[in-house]
Formats: sequence, structure tokens, C-alpha cells
Amino acid sequence: MRNQVKLFDAIRFRRDFEVFRRHAGGFEPRFDLEWADRWPCLDGRTPKTRFDRHYLYHPAWAARILAEERPTEHIDISSTVHFCSLVSAFLPVRFYDYRPATISLDGLTCDRADLTSLPFADGSVASLSCMHVVEHVGLGRYGDPVDYDGDLKAMVELERVLAPGGTLLFVVPVGGARIQFNAHRVYAYRQIVEIFSGLELVEHALIPDSAKTGDLIRDAPEELADAQRYGCGCFRWSKPGA
Repeated sequence: MRNQVKLFDAIRFRRDFEVFRRHAGGFEPRFDLEWADRWPCLDGRTPKTRFDRHYLYHPAWAARILAEERPTEHIDISSTVHFCSLVSAFLPVRFYDYRPATISLDGLTCDRADLTSLPFADGSVASLSCMHVVEHVGLGRYGDPVDYDGDLKAMVELERVLAPGGTLLFVVPVGGARIQFNAHRVYAYRQIVEIFSGLELVEHALIPDSAKTGDLIRDAPEELADAQRYGCGCFRWSKPGA
């Protein structure tokens, strides 16, 4: 069946090319149009625009919080560079990654950092994010050392550097606790809450497995998070003591 679909797409592609070429018109068309220069894109005929639900909704959740809080500066540890580049349009962002990014934009600086040993003093970062990152630490996926407890060390570091009264936006996969080596870990809700026991949970949002359950569920209950196979848990933390 799949081969038949591919054959149908190839036939339709050639037919569309010939129709399009006939419409080029005149002796001096605006563009060169040669069959040898074709570039087939055959997967876009969908009834709706496709997108990765995790990577659309969790940056949107975080950006809205930052737009509301308006810190003087934000520090991000290894989240998607698209998030950092967009947020830097309305507040200064410092982005750190184990593999530093070469990006030139006003309001955005990029540098290298090891999440298990962050280059910040205790309690010095008022606005911090680390989203869809910690689940990878220690699995060797991105060239970091293999370390079973690498994720725990990373979470301890995030809590250490967060300033009293500061905000940490933290995102990991949630559901039945397991490791899918060397891609990622999936956490039970309670695991995350207990690891960050020194922080106050301000909000837990959830992007569930199925859009039928919801898209971005604000203030999602623990039971719903644990019922997922590979949900996206978005935790907004604050450190007491301001």
C-alpha cells in the first residue's frame, strides 16, 4: 500500500510539473524551469498543518510567563534555540549549552556550560529555564559523559543557582518512569516534585499524549501526568526566601 501511495505521488508530481510548465507562458518566463532542477516535496498535502506538540506548546507556555514577569535578564540552559532567539526580541537572554550555538542576534548571547556544573554562584540567577533538556543528561546522546545520575546532578545545580524569589521554568517528559537509552528519560510527576523539594511549585502544565485530552492544560493534576506514555510536563518553580 505504501509503495502504491509513493507511485501515485510520483505520477502526480510529474503531472503537476507539466501543467505548471505550460502555465509559464511567453518566450521570456520570469524563472528558469527545468526538470533537472526539481526538488520534490511530497509530504505536505495534509488537511491541517503538522507540528510537534511538545516543541510548540512548551516554548509558548514559557514565553508567555516571561512576557508577564519581564525580568531584566533571562538565562536559559540548553532549551531550544528557537525559544531563546524569539524571547531575546523582548528581553536579554543568555543561552548556555554543552555544545555552544553560533548565533548572532541583538539581545542574545551564547556560551558553553556543563549542566552538572553550572558557572554561576549560589542563588545568583533570578530568571532561569531548562526545558526538554535534563532527561538527556548522562545518556551520551550529545557527547556528554555517560552518567546514570547525570539528570539528578543537573537538577541539583538548577536549584543551587536559582535566586531566592526567582523563577525556574523546567520541562521534562512525564508518564511511567523509564529510560529509553540513549534518547531520554521519562519521569513520574512525584519524582520531579521530590527532587525539587526545596522549591515551591507555582504551576504544573501538561501537554498530554493525545490532543483529544487537551493541548496545553494549565494546572494539570498529578494523576493526569502519570497517566501519559510520553507527556510533556511544564513546571514553574519559585525559590522561597526573597
